[in-house]
Amino acid sequence: MTRLRTLIVGDVHGWIGELHDLLEQSAWTEDDALLFVGDLVAKGPDSLGVLRLAHRLGARSVRGNHDQHCLRWWEAKRAGMQLPKLGLEHRPVLEQLEEPDWQWLAALPYWLELPEYEALVVHAGLVPGRPIEEQDPADLMNMRSILPDGNASKVYQDGTAWAELWQGPPQVVFGHDAVRGLQQHPHATGLDTGCVYGGRLTGLWLPEQELVSVPARQVWTRPGPRRV
Repeated sequence: MTRLRTLIVGDVHGWIGELHDLLEQSAWTEDDALLFVGDLVAKGPDSLGVLRLAHRLGARSVRGNHDQHCLRWWEAKRAGMQLPKLGLEHRPVLEQLEEPDWQWLAALPYWLELPEYEALVVHAGLVPGRPIEEQDPADLMNMRSILPDGNASKVYQDGTAWAELWQGPPQVVFGHDAVRGLQQHPHATGLDTGCVYGGRLTGLWLPEQELVSVPARQVWTRPGPRRV
């Protein structure tokens, strides 16, 4: 079935209540497509609930950096290797997820192309001037800025926001940068509005380019330096 509309949702981070609020506020129905910019898990209270709702609704998502942190632990455990150290925000995920949940998370790609909208979804960003196939997956999940030498940086204070430099096409929809918050550039839209920090959960309707958002129900955690 061809979906006429697509709702792309910013970083959920385990906030199942706010995700329900956003779907209701946006009047999303199962006739519409649903996409996520990654970081479905960690930091918030119900990562398992978010994953299972996304799966039940037939949603798609790209892989975020916090999804990847958890997956590294799972992959090491399966391989019988030394387990990587993880922060407190990831440990509930390790305790909650079962094998089918891990398999769903592990199948998430680093980017999704939406040719019907001339759009592309990534978690964090793209290095301008570099074809998507040549982008470093670590940059796709972690970058925030472009340094003067053209390389990517995780640190938002470094250089220039990559989205300011992105000339398109395609239009890129992304998350990850809660400090800068909602970003609206000619060819890039950033949807991380810090729900997990007491901000808002934000979505973007395509093809209408219409934003919708709901407030966080509470502050679950506080951002730390270079960790948002």
